[in-house]
Amino acid sequence: MALNNLFNGVYAGKRVLVTGHTGFKGSWLSLWLRSMGAQVAGLSLDPDTEPSHWNLLALDDIADYRVDIRNASAVKEVFDLQKPEIVFHLAAQPLVRRSYQEPVNTFDVNVMGLINILEASRHCSSVRAIVNATTDKVYEDHITVDGYRETDALGGHDPYSSSKACAEIVSSCYRKSFFNAGCRLATARAGNVIGGGDWAEDRLVPDLVRAAVTGHALKIRNPAATRPWQHALEPLSGYLNLGQKLLEDDQFADAWNFGPESEGERSVREIAGILCKSWPNLGIEIDDGNHPHEAFALHLNCEKAKQKLAWRPVWNLESALKRTADWYRDYYQNNRVGSVDDLAAYTNDAHQLGLGWAT
Repeated sequence: MALNNLFNGVYAGKRVLVTGHTGFKGSWLSLWLRSMGAQVAGLSLDPDTEPSHWNLLALDDIADYRVDIRNASAVKEVFDLQKPEIVFHLAAQPLVRRSYQEPVNTFDVNVMGLINILEASRHCSSVRAIVNATTDKVYEDHITVDGYRETDALGGHDPYSSSKACAEIVSSCYRKSFFNAGCRLATARAGNVIGGGDWAEDRLVPDLVRAAVTGHALKIRNPAATRPWQHALEPLSGYLNLGQKLLEDDQFADAWNFGPESEGERSVREIAGILCKSWPNLGIEIDDGNHPHEAFALHLNCEKAKQKLAWRPVWNLESALKRTADWYRDYYQNNRVGSVDDLAAYTNDAHQLGLGWAT
């Protein structure tokens, strides 16, 4: 199917700015936007891993600005040059364990960096829609049967989670204080993502890949911790859906959850065991050392997105894990980057399911 027809064709020819475009989700989003005919600009630091998905994609026709979002004047200069119509804000310090080591940097990037993006947006008359990607970890930790809803209390034990809860409060403040029908702002709270091209530290799939490549055992911490696992393309379809809807109606300027169905909520031990079937010689060891606090169970309620955005996941956990394992195996065995094929397969499957954004 023609990708430029997705989301009612709204992105074809649109000027779109992606912050954090050199990161894992940001690079996938940049690829998708370019495939739909958007005029994409990226604002980010250099990739912090080698290899990196961004470098492997070689998206040379995207305007590539290496700017620290903490530098307000440099951020404003990019907005003045590019005059974006839609902004997807993904730039962040995204790691829980690093946030314990670098709390000041984490708050500086995730809160003040966001404020710089919002300030540049409100002083740039071309900006009509902003999607700020936060996390499922913004909620105050409590036991919930139905899953965290967007109206639940915000919180955060660790600096990363707390900084993202602050980012939600800042977004709500700017939405109410500065943005009106001329520019609409939404936040997107997504669960753990997997997929090809992630080599970040302290993430299960990249750790597994590194162990398989080097021949070492995979060490996992907090094996019983439960997370909502989904392919990176799932929340990105939600972000793109939001971007489209924000251009149409201010009722969508709000907070939204994007997570898998209940079958995608599995423990770290279960996910590691399933993925290790693709590398049968890989051993697993439990790291019983003292680790900083992380939420034990995360469960998102996505009924709001399903009912009001007509969004829902496309791939079940089995499909997402298979696509992920196949991507890495193809890369290491054949030196091939299968991201374009994965994107085509995902959008085709969404079309077959009759999802509105893909028809």
